[in-house]
Amino acid sequence: CLPANQERFANGKLVTVQFHPSAQVVMTAGHDRSVSLFQVKNFSLNPKIQSIYLESFPIYKAHFSVDGEQVIATGTHHSMFFVYDMMAGRIIPIPKVRGVEEKFLRNFELSPDGSFMLLIGNSGYLHLLSMKTKELIRTMKVNGRCTASAFTPDSSKIYSYSKEGEVFIWDVRSQKSLHKFEDEGSLEGKCIAVSKNNQYVACGSSSGVVNLYTTDACLKENRPKPVKAIMNLVTSATCVTFNPTTEILAVASRDTDEAVKLV
Repeated sequence: CLPANQERFANGKLVTVQFHPSAQVVMTAGHDRSVSLFQVKNFSLNPKIQSIYLESFPIYKAHFSVDGEQVIATGTHHSMFFVYDMMAGRIIPIPKVRGVEEKFLRNFELSPDGSFMLLIGNSGYLHLLSMKTKELIRTMKVNGRCTASAFTPDSSKIYSYSKEGEVFIWDVRSQKSLHKFEDEGSLEGKCIAVSKNNQYVACGSSSGVVNLYTTDACLKENRPKPVKAIMNLVTSATCVTFNPTTEILAVASRDTDEAVKLV
């Protein structure tokens, strides 16, 4: 296969590569301040559909909305974010969310049902926004600093992983904390994922170890035992994700080349 973005290579580091939820389209976004869409056609050519340029806005993360009609993009050093409405072809800046006092807004998650956007702030603050209006619903707070969060597949709960190695579980409807547990042996939390069938939770830490837990144990125990500890990475685990059928877990580190393992 040729590179997916053969028709327009980025001029800087790519931070996001994502397939559209329903169309044969792949998106790339990165530090060269652009979001590009390519049609995934065949093995010989993937024609570029379009590129949008966000002036003075190196992108930290970009993500398709669940319905595939929008792209949300946050920057590396900005308190604002952009929404690209693909149906209207409009770029909509969201300069300030009322009630959110953050110097930088970088990391975020979208709920699988398309209702919520979770902004991961500094100092342990988590801001739950309405996906429809982009207005603040509620702010939650973890002890320490939150490094990663994940919604459960039914969008009813949020798992938030702190830099100190604790995982907080929140009820989305009431925005109240349900439980917290310690990730075994974690020196610094880096990434977290919940499997699509809601059976497993994977926590990746700075040591490169990825712990796999059952969700039952996570909800009941303060110090659950991992079903498996995956030790294949030698640098920080910066990405964990399950495939849709929960048969494969991908673990990866951006700190070294080709550090991707499938378990």
